[in-house]
Amino acid sequence: MADKTTSSSSGAPAKAQDSTKKVGLIGLVGIVISAMIGGGIYSLPQNMAQDASAGAIIIAWVVTGIGIWFIANTFRILSAARPELTNGLYTYAEKGFGKLIGFFVAYGYWICNCFALVAYSVLVMATLNYFVPDFTGGNNIPSIIGGSIITWVMYLLALQGAKQTSFLNIIGTIGKLLPVAIFILAVATVFKLSVFMEGFWGMHGTIDLSFTWDNVMPQVQATMLVTLWLFLGIEGAVVVSGKAKSQAAVRKATTIGFLVTLALYIIVSLLPLGVYSQADIGNMANPSMAAIMLDKFGKWGEIMVNAGVIISVLSSWLVWMLMLGEMPLAASKSGIFPKAFTKENKKGSPSTSLLWTTIVVQVVLIISFFIGSNAWTTMISITSVMALPCYLFCTLFLFKIAIKKEYPQGIFASRNMAVFTGAAGSLYGLWLIYAAGLNYLMVACIVYAIGLPLYIVGVRQHDPKAKLFAKTSDKVIVAVVVALGIAGLIYSIITFGHVKI
Repeated sequence: MADKTTSSSSGAPAKAQDSTKKVGLIGLVGIVISAMIGGGIYSLPQNMAQDASAGAIIIAWVVTGIGIWFIANTFRILSAARPELTNGLYTYAEKGFGKLIGFFVAYGYWICNCFALVAYSVLVMATLNYFVPDFTGGNNIPSIIGGSIITWVMYLLALQGAKQTSFLNIIGTIGKLLPVAIFILAVATVFKLSVFMEGFWGMHGTIDLSFTWDNVMPQVQATMLVTLWLFLGIEGAVVVSGKAKSQAAVRKATTIGFLVTLALYIIVSLLPLGVYSQADIGNMANPSMAAIMLDKFGKWGEIMVNAGVIISVLSSWLVWMLMLGEMPLAASKSGIFPKAFTKENKKGSPSTSLLWTTIVVQVVLIISFFIGSNAWTTMISITSVMALPCYLFCTLFLFKIAIKKEYPQGIFASRNMAVFTGAAGSLYGLWLIYAAGLNYLMVACIVYAIGLPLYIVGVRQHDPKAKLFAKTSDKVIVAVVVALGIAGLIYSIITFGHVKI
């Protein structure tokens, strides 16, 4: 497929043609839900019960729901306040805090979600092991080969563009929601309130714990990376907003996608606790939905859930490929990624960005072979931690334009609402960074430091005379990132490599 650099022709026929390539509300809702609901929902009962009781899970969802809503509302408000800034995360960070911060957000978002695609590969291959034994663990050699094939097939599909694949996204969304709906209805028929209330705040042996901060808050904190991982993709409509028919559709899709997804997550994580004890669910093999369906409803339920995992992951995989192609494209147009990333094919798909995304995924997929049985947990944890700065700088940008009165009149949200949303979203983001723990923060620092040469090459290609780090603040940021990267490397070698000093 021939490439061409991005351009636009004048004249009505060209505009009409461009309009047909735009994604409408239903397609955007499909993108948002598909980006968030991957295979994780099928393992959600075990993932939450492993560290938290029913009461703690409820608190965790209240905290997460409110916090993620501030992030979602940030994207909704910014799409109205700055409608010219399409492709969301990167452009908000760049306009608010300069090109270097913009680069780290674009690069961090891009790379962290390449890790997410590898997590998808591990999950889908491990699930295929149920039907075709040989893919044990999801990251053995047959799994790496199978995941590599899927990765390159997704690349070819993504080359067809967002509009051309939106129908597949809608079908995939229906396919992934149907098994979840059947699971909810089935488990509701065997739910018992007495079982649900037993050990509501946790158990110590056979003794029910009562509510105290010391008992409950560590449980809540332990779920934070799980819940953040589940909401990665809330920005889906914003990331592809340059391909959307209107910014109003972007706002509506974000709201609908968030509310539908949150409701499903809460129900799926709490219902099984009215059937089994927390300890029983916490010890289930994943996908835990399948274990529950097999135990209570027979083989058909297990088959349905495992098939649902595969459909769900493949659907989300395609959505993320589409989204990840947009970020390097926007960054290259702004002069901080190499020029080659500006190339689009005849269908408006960012072909070079997609190619390099696929290459990065392929490399990380091979690395996952050496991680062992913790590949899934490692990938989703790194993804979640690296995504945090991307969200944080968006909420800070909203707070900045609202507090400095660089805020338009007449949009759906008042300036006071924008100030509150930006401040609350930023505080939530900072708390998540604290809750993430040191191990994966150090890995994230290494990955961010590795990206600096890409920034240098990109800036030099676009303007050979440009000063790379003209501001004092830029020099400080680079020094901090490099220092943290080195510290992260040493820490990771000691921690994960079990090196004794």
